[in-house]
Amino acid sequence: MFLTPSRRRAAVGLAGAAALVLSMAACGEKKDESSTPGAGGSAAASVSSDTALADKVPAAIKADGKLIVGTDSTYAPSEFLDADGKTVVGFDVDLFSAVAGKLGLKAEFQSAKFDDVIPGVQSGKYEVGVSSFTINDERKKQALMVSYFSAGTQWAAKKGSSINPDDACGKKVAVQTGTVQETDDLPVRQQKCKDAGKPEIKVDSYQAQSDATAAVISGKDDAMLADSPVCAYAVKQTSGQLDLVGKIYDSAPYGYVVKSDQQALAEAIRDGVKALMADGTYKTILAKWGVDAGALNTDPAINP
Repeated sequence: MFLTPSRRRAAVGLAGAAALVLSMAACGEKKDESSTPGAGGSAAASVSSDTALADKVPAAIKADGKLIVGTDSTYAPSEFLDADGKTVVGFDVDLFSAVAGKLGLKAEFQSAKFDDVIPGVQSGKYEVGVSSFTINDERKKQALMVSYFSAGTQWAAKKGSSINPDDACGKKVAVQTGTVQETDDLPVRQQKCKDAGKPEIKVDSYQAQSDATAAVISGKDDAMLADSPVCAYAVKQTSGQLDLVGKIYDSAPYGYVVKSDQQALAEAIRDGVKALMADGTYKTILAKWGVDAGALNTDPAINP
């Protein structure tokens, strides 16, 4: 899959490429545990409640009229802080706000470190996790995951770099902590380097994706790998200082994270996504952010 996230609205002012990623990193670190309500775009705001879907939401969940959502707000264009340093915006925010609207609820986004979101759902701190989580077997053991989007992995490096993702032995590579790129992808590449008797990949792991991007721009690291829309967006927003490297691979669905014992809530969310697909809101929101190439071509599912 994918993609040029070209038409996003100018929510973050750019004094320069490094300024963008560094300021986003600073906001992300300062706001790790603060409550930052998602803006929800015009398409999300115009969604009307569906009574039949709202009736599927467990009474204890809908009692306060909102869903508390954990998210790592450093992962543009999926979820990141707006220019005010407080409001979480992005295509994930708009889309899940619309899903919540279908269920007669409001989504309230709270920023957290990426690898704290699923534990937060498990503990009950968050009712849903929305943070570009690739669905994999390990995560399905921890929670229910409702598919809603598809993305692959992409590499990016400084413009003019000759780095080869298939032979990155001896290179310094940036990645966000807890992502499938760190836990699943790089260990396999690392083993291949060892088996070939080559120098190991020097992995720099960052809590915020914006810090990983900044490290590549500054020259601290030779390359980074992340979800395909994130790398494409970074290239777009850093005024050509970065280039995409190699092809997109390992495409897989993203999933909303719901506590394992909340089957009814997961089913309501799944049906909310399906309703947005049917009425066209789903495609409208993805197109607004330029990520419509990642639209699911199958119905959303629980732990697919």
